[in-house]
Amino acid sequence: MNTLVPIDIYTPFYYYIILIVILITFFRSNAIAINATKNLGSIKSLAGFLLLFVVAYMGLRPINWRFGDMVIYNQSYENYLYGMPFIPSSDIVFEYFMYNCAQIMTASTFFLVCTLLYVLPLWAACIKWFGAYRYYAFLALVASFSFWAFGTNGIRNGIATSIFLYALSRDKIVFKVLFVIIAIGFHKSIAIPTGALILTYFYADSKKYFYGWLACIPLSLVAGGFWEGLFAGLMADDRVSYLTGTNEQGEFSSTGFRWDFLLYSASAVYAAYFFIFKKKFMDPTYNRLVCIYLAANGFWVLVIRANFSNRFAYLSWFMMGIIIVYPFLKKIQIKNQHRVLATVLLAYFAFTYLMNVILINP
Repeated sequence: MNTLVPIDIYTPFYYYIILIVILITFFRSNAIAINATKNLGSIKSLAGFLLLFVVAYMGLRPINWRFGDMVIYNQSYENYLYGMPFIPSSDIVFEYFMYNCAQIMTASTFFLVCTLLYVLPLWAACIKWFGAYRYYAFLALVASFSFWAFGTNGIRNGIATSIFLYALSRDKIVFKVLFVIIAIGFHKSIAIPTGALILTYFYADSKKYFYGWLACIPLSLVAGGFWEGLFAGLMADDRVSYLTGTNEQGEFSSTGFRWDFLLYSASAVYAAYFFIFKKKFMDPTYNRLVCIYLAANGFWVLVIRANFSNRFAYLSWFMMGIIIVYPFLKKIQIKNQHRVLATVLLAYFAFTYLMNVILINP
């Protein structure tokens, strides 16, 4: 357990380190081409440091109420440690995982293992898709607005989305299906991006998905309550109480239509639009990822006013970093592409830093 960093600044300190890494990347991009041999060697070292830092710092954090639901997970885990029998839940794979871990390890070790399950699938997906350029994609993921929160607070949701992204990176359909099933077992809400994934095998015209996403905005403005009630009725899960319940301490869910978060989501939409339609970037994997993002994010837009709607937003936000950087790492198609990529990463992280450091710790 990490006791070197005071608990009061534990979360901000994570963002300070990511900011330093982002700035190093930005300043280096002005002096060297992205495909230069010297750059490839440097980013390999940076990638290794970043992976070790994220796993160690997140995984060895103290068990503390400042990390939200972590203390609730800890309470459930300690019940198993003290001999409580296994109790099935809707997230059956996660429950089995927690129960079996309690037979062989302490709570602190359990949270470290959870961090490994959260981070390593993302790392593996970045290696699969981007090879030597995995550093930039992994940096985009760990610099994302909700990455830290869903690794320390919404733990099973975070693990589920990481396993789902790993599933998307698999070539063979049998492994895709296997890991998607495991992801759903960790958190049933993954059924939403899973539904979007299945839809792409029947209909993959990204232009129509863009139109659909845009249509969700006026539909939500005009009839937001209708969609919240509709989805609450269709989804038989205690989780949908977020849609219709009241909120006393929600993160951003009870303050009406959040244009700021919509614009944040739209940054990935614009990036995808720019590369697919302006730069004519054709890549079947990217097209599928974009369609899944648009469908899942469109669902969130419809219920954007709902209590704790951040939990629905994350069902698309976990893909944002990949959506934004993927074309940069597959094909040289912009002048000074390394500098542009680093600038995009800096701007992307600026929102994260603003919301999670500056506005929280004025």
